[in-house]
Amino acid sequence: MSQNLNLELSDEVYQTLKQQAKNAGLSLQEWIVFSLTQQSHNQEDRTVAEKEAVRDRFRRHAGAINLGYPTGADNESIDADLARAYNNENETEN
Repeated sequence: MSQNLNLELSDEVYQTLKQQAKNAGLSLQEWIVFSLTQQSHNQEDRTVAEKEAVRDRFRRHAGAINLGYPTGADNESIDADLARAYNNENETEN
């Protein structure tokens, strides 16, 4: 069984997809169906181990930035940081 779907695309996306379809020797409709099918299979084909490996790579980035001073949920510190940032923006605009 198949389903019909109407898509509203920006001109930029439409032109990009049209060019990709032309390069692949397919009609625009065939290219879109092919691309979506490939994407859905890629998601389904990942094993649990592969999905966990992706999560682990993502988690490695947590805490990767060191500001040189401790941070937390101290509202006074946050307010001071925001005030400095706003002052710097206003100074550069003048």
